[in-house]
Amino acid sequence: MRYRRGIEARERILNATRSLIADVGLEGTTIKAICSRAEVLPGSFYNLFDSKEQAILTVVREAIDAVDPDPGHTGPDELTDLIDAYLRFVTEQEDLARVYIAIAVSGGRNRTELKNRVLRHHEKRVERFAAAVSRLRPEMEADEARQRAETLVTSLNGMTLHYVLDTDFDLAVHARSLAAETVGA
Repeated sequence: MRYRRGIEARERILNATRSLIADVGLEGTTIKAICSRAEVLPGSFYNLFDSKEQAILTVVREAIDAVDPDPGHTGPDELTDLIDAYLRFVTEQEDLARVYIAIAVSGGRNRTELKNRVLRHHEKRVERFAAAVSRLRPEMEADEARQRAETLVTSLNGMTLHYVLDTDFDLAVHARSLAAETVGA
């Protein structure tokens, strides 16, 4: 019974975090607002999450997984599928994409745990992109495939920042063009 209540409280907190991000943005998403909307006490919040940023990153991670072409990582990734999943996240989950960029840029500077979490996520994404590049270009050395994947993922993040600031920016066209250049197609 206690375990189930903990799971229910966690889900209410995550739902409250999602809705607050959409309604009032990152600045208005405070622990007090999350707890109020989730109808939980701050102590319950801190039993489940170390910080507001951890709750927000959990929501962002779930959103990314929701558009991932293979969230269970059960098969080989195709580069086009990874690019399309990235584009869906940025264009269909705009509020969360903005939060992800904001946390990566500002939150990671001063908070080691947060910085490490963002970097781990980035590294996993680069690994998946590198494997996809290697499948497209099997003659390419692993180091070169990883370097190209790093360039591609980092550039996608920069393009996302551009898109967040200017939604008229054609993210899809630029991302697909960059992907083609990355693999030399």
